[in-house]
Amino acid sequence: MAGYKETPRQKMIAMMYLVLTALLALNVSKEMLDAFIVVNDSIELTNENFAQKLSETYGAFEKQYQINQNKVEPYWNKANEAKKLSGEMVEYINQLKYELIATTEKIPIDTAKIIPVGSLKNKEDYSTTTNFFMGDSEDGSKGKGKELKQRIDDYRAKLMNLIDPKDQDKIKLGLKTEGRYRDANGGKQNWIQYNFFHTILAADVTIINKIITEVYNSEFDIVNFLLSDIDAVDFKYDKIDARVLPKTNYVFQGDEYEAEIIVAAYDTKQNPEVYYAEGISELPVSQKDRAKSIAGQGGMVKLKFPAQSLGLKKFAGFVSVKNGVGDINNYPFSDEYFVAEPSLTVSAIKMNVFYIGVENPVAISVPGIPDESIEPTISVGTLKRDPTNKTWIITVPVGQKETVISVDAMVDGKKKSMGSKTYRIKKLPDPIALIANKNDGPINRNILVEAGAIIPKMPSDFEFDLNYKVMSFKMTMLLRGTEIWSDQSSDNKLTVDMINNIRSANKGQKIWFENIIVRGPDNIDRQLAPIVLTIN
Repeated sequence: MAGYKETPRQKMIAMMYLVLTALLALNVSKEMLDAFIVVNDSIELTNENFAQKLSETYGAFEKQYQINQNKVEPYWNKANEAKKLSGEMVEYINQLKYELIATTEKIPIDTAKIIPVGSLKNKEDYSTTTNFFMGDSEDGSKGKGKELKQRIDDYRAKLMNLIDPKDQDKIKLGLKTEGRYRDANGGKQNWIQYNFFHTILAADVTIINKIITEVYNSEFDIVNFLLSDIDAVDFKYDKIDARVLPKTNYVFQGDEYEAEIIVAAYDTKQNPEVYYAEGISELPVSQKDRAKSIAGQGGMVKLKFPAQSLGLKKFAGFVSVKNGVGDINNYPFSDEYFVAEPSLTVSAIKMNVFYIGVENPVAISVPGIPDESIEPTISVGTLKRDPTNKTWIITVPVGQKETVISVDAMVDGKKKSMGSKTYRIKKLPDPIALIANKNDGPINRNILVEAGAIIPKMPSDFEFDLNYKVMSFKMTMLLRGTEIWSDQSSDNKLTVDMINNIRSANKGQKIWFENIIVRGPDNIDRQLAPIVLTIN
């Protein structure tokens, strides 16, 4: 690869390295390549999770900005700058990765963007990749490695500049390119040589994706610090917003539409003022004179409209309330309701779909009709009364996409159809695999051993209390830095060999729990996302 002049000693070492590489290729190349593919897949999954966590953090930040723009704006602007810097950095690193793959594989860059690491034909090639990063220089000063290092250094410096200098020592960002790097023989190396000299393509892609992880981690640390730096005393609530809470959106002719407008304000003792008008979808503050006003009490306003005619009804307005620093903020609202004649009402208690393998409770009623006069039927599945209350229990089979609930009612001694409603049939969602209540990040080896088993749990927002049984899983880790070791468990418990290797794991060593197969109440086997832990 090198275009610089080599000393006789360097030539000899290079020749020995080629011989050693050839020998390694005959013995462990496939295992090593498989290891890089496993690690790279886990890193890519981690990056997806990081992106989701960042999105949630920015959402929390935006809530604070909505509460008090004047107070939060400097921090919000810095958070958006961090987002912009990270987006540009990730875009650059991905483009560099695609260029590396295209150069080594000799394929168009558009193809390089979609080809999996496991499908690369030249993933063991280190000559082309070394030349890509090092160029015709020994220290990497004439290759892409220098540019990458400079971009990382610039990005890190710009992120730190978003933090007040007196607080910068509180932030421990990664992405450091200066350090004591050594090769296998103890010789000094710089960051470029350490990461990219004679490194095969599969390893380079993994390293690049790891740098993306560090970018997301740095962005996450900076944005969280900015969010925590906002003076929390100024905010007693998570959000100030106008909410229309109707008693019902379904009104019979001759009744009244009734709703409550609730405002969570900084000072709960202040009474907001509501301006509204009927028959419109928006009421600008500039048109305040054309609106009706209602004074609130205790942060609540009750809004009532008489339902004198059938059809869709609209209304809009805004709420005026003081923020934490005494400024008046106006928060718009709008809603609509439908005035109709009596008809069927079927509402699922816990979901808007029916799930296979569980008992789905639903409430079925017709306004103005006693429950004992209602006769519901279902097109696919079974429907029966819940003996403990007035709801109904529905079970649905595998292989169907939807079912229809129809309701007849006895009205004035005659059976009358009150309508029907179609529901989708869906498979139960996947649980989340956890060990010691974690599915990623650092963990103490003793805690991991004490936990001893993988426990699948349903997402917190899923209403059913379900038990999934772990049928099998595989644990993988690197022993002595290079040897890939894995073991299979036929249930959810760690095997004796797994426990022994965890106890002997070093700090910073990663452990993968993958191919996690679980079976739920629907008797369908499914594979869960892997668990990736790091011994701390």
